[in-house]
Amino acid sequence: MLAHDWSGLTEPTMRLAERYARLGYVCFALDAYGKGVRGDPLGDNAALMDPLMRDRRLLRQRLLAGFEAASGFPGVDPARMAAVGYCFGGLCALDLARAAPPNLLAAVSFHGALQAPGAVPPRRIDASVLLLHGWEDPVAPPADVLAIARELTDAGADWQLHAYGHALHAFTFDGAVFPERGIVYDRRADVRSWAAMRAHLDGVFRQ
Repeated sequence: MLAHDWSGLTEPTMRLAERYARLGYVCFALDAYGKGVRGDPLGDNAALMDPLMRDRRLLRQRLLAGFEAASGFPGVDPARMAAVGYCFGGLCALDLARAAPPNLLAAVSFHGALQAPGAVPPRRIDASVLLLHGWEDPVAPPADVLAIARELTDAGADWQLHAYGHALHAFTFDGAVFPERGIVYDRRADVRSWAAMRAHLDGVFRQ
């Protein structure tokens, strides 16, 4: 299951879904905002994202509904599922892992927000978690990185963190050049994180 960035289920996310499909995965692209709710991939989409960031219970409900729909998607093995997300979608992948649905084997967050949902009780995390993080990302400062490391450890998760030096937020988004907002494409981090994701999913699904 692929979770979109803060702009919603826009063309860049659909291209990503096709890229995952070319790896041999059945890729279900989640729409966390709802039909027809779309933003600008290169714009400010806080008005779309913030309501779900403030209501993480509602976000969890939507993620679990999407996961259930993805489980019944043609060609999917419902016993072998993974969630991958970018930016806001990275937080979605983590929140799905936090919800601990049966058969979620892996969760991968690319430059995602990391804050725990304080209003939602923690539980054991069974999914294998991979965090792909730009060390200079203003969305996820070092304090948040340390906090999620402790959270995942306390939840009993199998987890890894790959931090890319000098990389800012949205380092996989080719064409993003907004240094004043901390949003800049970084080809080296993009290539390395894609390879790390592939290795992680290969390892999980081949166990």
